[in-house]
Amino acid sequence: MTADSSPTGPGFIAPTAIAVAPNGGRRGKSDHPALPIGPKELASTAAACLEAGAAMIHAHVRDREGGHLLDADAYLEVTKAIRDAVGERLVVQITSEAVGRYRPAEQMGVVRATRPEAVSLALRELVPDASLETAFADFLSWLKRERIAPQIILYTPEEASALAVMQQRGLVPFDDVPVLYVLGRYTPGQISRPADLLAFLVHGRPRFAHWMVCAFGREETACVAAGALLGGHARVGFENNLVLPSGVTAADNAALVVAAAAALEACGLETASADELRADWSIGR
Repeated sequence: MTADSSPTGPGFIAPTAIAVAPNGGRRGKSDHPALPIGPKELASTAAACLEAGAAMIHAHVRDREGGHLLDADAYLEVTKAIRDAVGERLVVQITSEAVGRYRPAEQMGVVRATRPEAVSLALRELVPDASLETAFADFLSWLKRERIAPQIILYTPEEASALAVMQQRGLVPFDDVPVLYVLGRYTPGQISRPADLLAFLVHGRPRFAHWMVCAFGREETACVAAGALLGGHARVGFENNLVLPSGVTAADNAALVVAAAAALEACGLETASADELRADWSIGR
């Protein structure tokens, strides 16, 4: 903070929330032995990442064969295990991601059955065409009534523009819906660059008050630090990246959180707590 700035005045950058995405729906133990799968492992990871500086955990659950799963009972079991380990000191966000296995109605149905604190929603999956706009708008209205925080996943700047148009048409009942900018794709060898963020923030694109960045590969830390300097939050973890900025394989998810927290500190930024993220996203039950 500069000498002429204040915690609420010009030049102030609010604390940056670090979210950890520890497993995703695609990778397994063959990719990294420390990738957490079941409730016990996810709870242990949550505790370690909380200690490292995380404010939120983005959790996926798996079926018996290790495949991606959307299931309310599985989500409730994992959520309880995480809460038993860390209490309310992490925001627990579930995913509605399809990973090619689920249709929009099933994705929204599992959220209704689980009633989580927060959920990520890929716009391209839930509104693949205009015929599903009404169902999505009704679902968002239900989330608002239930005080469940959505985070809309945006893979391209065009999707950001599409979301903004939906807001203008009254289909999004949140004044400042949180979004996640994904820099890159789930493809082998993908490496994201900080400059990839510019396409989302360039003049003429919509500006969202609450945004977060995730990235792929060894420049993950640089990407989220760049986002934080511009006012965004950060998401790191084995879902998108397995290596530290040096290129060395991370020992675990907590090591990636430590790297992100250190980068933010080096930039003069503070990390947010779960309650600060809840206040920012207006989460409250």
